Amino acid sequence: MNSVNLIESQTEHKTMASKTESLLGQLNRGLDQFPLNTPFIKTKRNGEWHEIDITTFRDKVKYLAFGLHSLGVGRGDKVSLHAENSAEWIICDLAILSLGAASVPIYATQPGEQIKYILENSEAKVHIVSTDELFAETKSIIKPVESVTTIISIYGSKHKKLKTLDDVIEMGRKKEPEAPDFIDDSIKKIEPDDLATLIYTSGTTGVPKGVMLTHNNLSTNLEASLTRVPFSHEEIKGKNVLSYLPLSHIFERIISYMYISMQARIHYIQVIDEIKDDFLYVKPYFFATVPRLLEKVHTGIKVKGQEFSGVKKQLYYWALNLTENYDPENPPGGLAAVKLSIADKLIYSKIRELFGGELTGVVTGGAALPPDIFRFMNAIGIFCGQGYGLTETSPVITVQDRQHLRVGSSGIAIDHVDVKIAEDGEILARGPNVMKGYYKLPEQTAEVLTDDGWFKTGDIGRLDEDGYLFITDRKKSMFKLSTGKYVAPQNVENQISGSGFIEQILVVGSEKKFCSALIVPSYDNVKKRLKRDGKTPSEPLSNDPDIRALIQSEVDKLNKPLPKWEQVKKFTLLDKPFTIEAGDLTPTMKVKRSVVREKYRAEIDAMYDSLES
Repeated sequence: MNSVNLIESQTEHKTMASKTESLLGQLNRGLDQFPLNTPFIKTKRNGEWHEIDITTFRDKVKYLAFGLHSLGVGRGDKVSLHAENSAEWIICDLAILSLGAASVPIYATQPGEQIKYILENSEAKVHIVSTDELFAETKSIIKPVESVTTIISIYGSKHKKLKTLDDVIEMGRKKEPEAPDFIDDSIKKIEPDDLATLIYTSGTTGVPKGVMLTHNNLSTNLEASLTRVPFSHEEIKGKNVLSYLPLSHIFERIISYMYISMQARIHYIQVIDEIKDDFLYVKPYFFATVPRLLEKVHTGIKVKGQEFSGVKKQLYYWALNLTENYDPENPPGGLAAVKLSIADKLIYSKIRELFGGELTGVVTGGAALPPDIFRFMNAIGIFCGQGYGLTETSPVITVQDRQHLRVGSSGIAIDHVDVKIAEDGEILARGPNVMKGYYKLPEQTAEVLTDDGWFKTGDIGRLDEDGYLFITDRKKSMFKLSTGKYVAPQNVENQISGSGFIEQILVVGSEKKFCSALIVPSYDNVKKRLKRDGKTPSEPLSNDPDIRALIQSEVDKLNKPLPKWEQVKKFTLLDKPFTIEAGDLTPTMKVKRSVVREKYRAEIDAMYDSLES
């Protein structure tokens, strides 16, 4: 990217801010196109589905905005939202935005001390919580936070001091006649650079940082993302979509804004334990996901073949094997296309039924999508694209669409966003989607934002000759072996976790002669394999020699494509997975490397106690 292009691009960014429709304008235009009383959002809560129609939804947004204003919430104020995905989450979000206030989303899984820090740092005036169960975990922590004047419970509470969401909505309903144009006037006063949301990134180290995203950040990212969806607006209009990733993260939130803009019918689920049944119930047309869910589905499909025998089993695996070399950028023709057509009729169509039979596409983010999953999903007739971005970029920087499906890449930059690679390999991005900065942290903001507007992502990657972005690793995750070779651990982990028998893996080896790993096996799949082989594992499973032999064979097989210095030479099996509750993972399921390394220091040291070889 030469300097002339950068100058032109910078001018384009400035003009885009003034031309782009406001965030609430985009969302309200989408809502306006729903016929009155049309079913709009369903939320699965405690095993039951709760539906809200478009008219009731919009009334609740309006009256809640009036109610919040009567509680003292105005332009520039902060309202924290500690809740699971639901129609009510979106109602609260839009009501807060309508006042020119900023929402401060909090993950349902966020640790208590972090919640206290977020509330104090943001100076939240009102705190909204979904249930007494969530409130119980934070009650003592919230009490001393001076800025919080009101706590609202979404689903009602036994605590008398908490107001219910319905009470505040009713309060607003009574207030509306006093100033019926107040909310519309409030929306009109919102400026593009006004704060829309303050999202605290937990990060893998240190205290959370509040990412300031403006109305312009979100509206431009929403507008550009809408042009990259793998279907027309008419095709998705009125169709069912599924949402399970947390709305507290900007990825799923932008996706929900897209659904609203395209008049899709949203189905929120709060837990994924029953997602197989939810697929069959919802019959989604589209959903956003993280790669791990697709990996589990893929593994389950491969294991399913073991239940067959004879010709049926041979046909099943013949069809699955066809997906391994499928390239959606250059679909096969001739005999290969005929084979795929036969496989589709006999096998792939039945696999699609597992997703409800209506699924047209999925988009993944949050982690690298393994090439075999990418090839598999697209080969069986479900568009599967990968995007890249961060909370600080609202979030989308690059994304794949039907015209840009290149194996291993994260697609090309969305409109009005520039991407370049720094001399040290770090990915830099610039555009109207880049955050305003970190709240009350000017020094940390200056560390990641250059004077000419480039955001330092902290990720390492490369751009190919056609502008496709390939992510290598997090800059801080890379380490150097004692031999002087650099290792990108996520690249190794993505390769090894391609095994259906490995659930989680963390690669280590800084200043050591070789790479080692902590591995959490997929014990359910391991047990099925041993049972098939007539073996019964012994407790503890991590010490069972048959399990270790199986994992060793998988590691040996998956090591082969890697450079010698990146291959895993030793590993330790763990009985328990890395979890958010144990402090091993961030709320977005990223491994806290330093925490896990310290937690398993003895196990790691033991792998290097003997002579390194």
